[in-house]
Amino acid sequence: MTIIALVGNKGGAGKTTLTVNIASAMSQTASTVVVDADPQRSSLQWRAMRDTPQGLNVLDGVDDLAQAVDQARDGHTHVMIDCPPSVHASQTHEALRLCDIALVPVQPSPLDLWATVHIEQAVETARENNPTLRALLIINQLEPRTRLSKLVRQGLAELSMPAADAAIRRRVAYRVSVLEGKSVFELGSQGRAAAEEILQLISEVNLQ
Repeated sequence: MTIIALVGNKGGAGKTTLTVNIASAMSQTASTVVVDADPQRSSLQWRAMRDTPQGLNVLDGVDDLAQAVDQARDGHTHVMIDCPPSVHASQTHEALRLCDIALVPVQPSPLDLWATVHIEQAVETARENNPTLRALLIINQLEPRTRLSKLVRQGLAELSMPAADAAIRRRVAYRVSVLEGKSVFELGSQGRAAAEEILQLISEVNLQ
């Protein structure tokens, strides 16, 4: 079983959107479950908005993440943890202790880059007890034609944590899917470009 945590140190980075879309993609080929460890419970809200009881399951892991992950181990190949937007949260520390891979979505902005420095420190601390922990930055909500987006990779190159080549663009499909309790894979042609990005990321990180 692979445990993947979506970790951030700033609200609005797109953790929940990435969590449910990556998990939805992986669930097409292997049993996958989301554990919501964020006190805002956004992944659970997304699941409640679905108009069908079928589809990706989401467990509440806010109060006892370790127990929720233990529960998720039964019958699942992949577990996705949606963490709080703070590296200082107890749930984030626990997720980094438990997970195999930490994905860190970063928007192309100076504030997000600065917040990432603290995540690097948290990952290094977690590796004292979880030495095989992998961590990867994911450029999220990229607008390719802006100057800031062109400079973001230069800023990421100064960090010790590697960044994925695959980037997630700022697309209406992501917002629409979350509002409807769906993934981009359920939007048909409207979500095709977004779905291809998610699959590229999964392939690069070797999550399957």
